[in-house]
Amino acid sequence: MKQKVNIGVVQSAPVYLNVEQSMERVEALLKEASAKGAQLVSFGETWFTGYPAWIDYCDEYAKWDFKPTKEVFAKTYANSLDINGPEVAQIGKWAKELGLVIVMGINEKVTSGPGNGTIYNSLLTWNEKGVLANHHRKLMPTHTERLLYGQGDGAGLKAVDTAIGRVGGLICWEHWMPLTRQSMHNSGEHIHIAVWPKVHEMLQIATRSYAFEGRCFAVGVGQIMRVKDIPSELVLPDDLKDKPEHMLLNGGSCIVGPDGHYVMEPVWDQEGVFTAEVDLNRCYEEKMALDVTGHYQRNDVFQLEVNHKRS
Repeated sequence: MKQKVNIGVVQSAPVYLNVEQSMERVEALLKEASAKGAQLVSFGETWFTGYPAWIDYCDEYAKWDFKPTKEVFAKTYANSLDINGPEVAQIGKWAKELGLVIVMGINEKVTSGPGNGTIYNSLLTWNEKGVLANHHRKLMPTHTERLLYGQGDGAGLKAVDTAIGRVGGLICWEHWMPLTRQSMHNSGEHIHIAVWPKVHEMLQIATRSYAFEGRCFAVGVGQIMRVKDIPSELVLPDDLKDKPEHMLLNGGSCIVGPDGHYVMEPVWDQEGVFTAEVDLNRCYEEKMALDVTGHYQRNDVFQLEVNHKRS
């Protein structure tokens, strides 16, 4: 394990609901991150091919049998990734070629067998050898997300070994689930990827709290989405019409150290690949005062069992 690691955060929009053009953008962003010295590259929640922020901004979409929403669901499914598909394999090839650990939020579709037709809010981790080392599905879609996504499982609730240390991640409001956090702490993370649509104030708090509690580095990854990215099938509210370049999601990406303080301050209203170097030895320095998986954990009092089976 390397002690010093250069972390890259992608805060750049995908090409919404377009697999082919988003793949081109992934390749360009990975090469940019590699050129900047990144060893780990992180993308936000359902970056591929876009977070459905329209659920927070458009009216009437939740009506029963509403054809525009059904059309958008079908378009989202068509432009989601199959875990066994060529896109996931190609991203693994880029990881190997560039020697990168990659963590990316995706819209995942199931195309055969149990769950066929379901879309999951998923987080994928490729190691530097190009192997898909972890596949996590969001346990509980948050609020209106339940119109689109199925419930995940515990199969991906773990950190994985990479050349730059143990890397794990959670999706959005999973960071408010105490037992979920503890299960990840127990897996021994050095670097935790916290993916969000945008990292607003409460989510900055969650990211900083996670780093402090887990004695790890937490990377809060926010996204960029503009009004023009909302699917054309849906009607925009009046205050967003004629504002195609207005940012609905404006980033807030940050990197937090194991003492809860920023290593990289939040970045707002900017697209790009942002990097910062961290020293993993700090994870162990901070465990002297608090270690929720070691000397500050009472395993004789508490026991946590996790079902790691894929549902």
